[in-house]
Amino acid sequence: MNIAIIDYGSGNLRSAKKAFEHVLADLGGGTVTLTHDPSNLTNASHIVLPGVGAFADCKEGLISINGMIDALHEQVINEAKPFLGICVGMQLMADVSREKGDTNGFGWIPGDVVAITPQNKDLKVPHMGWNGLQINHSVHPAVSGLPNGAHTYFVHSYHFVTKDPSHVLATVNYGAPLNAIIGRDNIIGTQFHPEKSQKIGLTFIHGFLKWRP
Repeated sequence: MNIAIIDYGSGNLRSAKKAFEHVLADLGGGTVTLTHDPSNLTNASHIVLPGVGAFADCKEGLISINGMIDALHEQVINEAKPFLGICVGMQLMADVSREKGDTNGFGWIPGDVVAITPQNKDLKVPHMGWNGLQINHSVHPAVSGLPNGAHTYFVHSYHFVTKDPSHVLATVNYGAPLNAIIGRDNIIGTQFHPEKSQKIGLTFIHGFLKWRP
């Protein structure tokens, strides 16, 4: 396996690289490459898009790399390579983000990214720290190894609301359900950070790499 983690100036790149290398070692080996070269996606078996910060800034970071968004569309949508978006990398799959005005996403999974507005005023925004997943095991083999209630690490003020409920693979309760894992076809995304979620995060990465869409 050859894992390409896109380096566009956003995300926990070193932590993500180490987490994928750790799992690959258990699976018999492979390579993990941090790359800002669109041509490197051609030889990748799996593509990972991390993201930390504001949606518009992350989108602009990708736009600033000549050919990267076109290469992503070609390799993920046309070539159907397994794709993982992490945090804002997941949100970028949406139609649009409402953060600080409207910014178009990739439109890969229909839905909007909107502010977290918990009804319980004691709950702070951003949603930060460990929280338990509620998993729909019937939907997706990549999450089949995760137990209900598994705790993962979140840091976000906005969340992805999908138009199609079947694209929701897991939620987390923060005064109301927030989508924690979404996916369809060959693409999947986590609002939590698997690279910072210890054993459960590694279990998820293992499931992603073993998955054959």
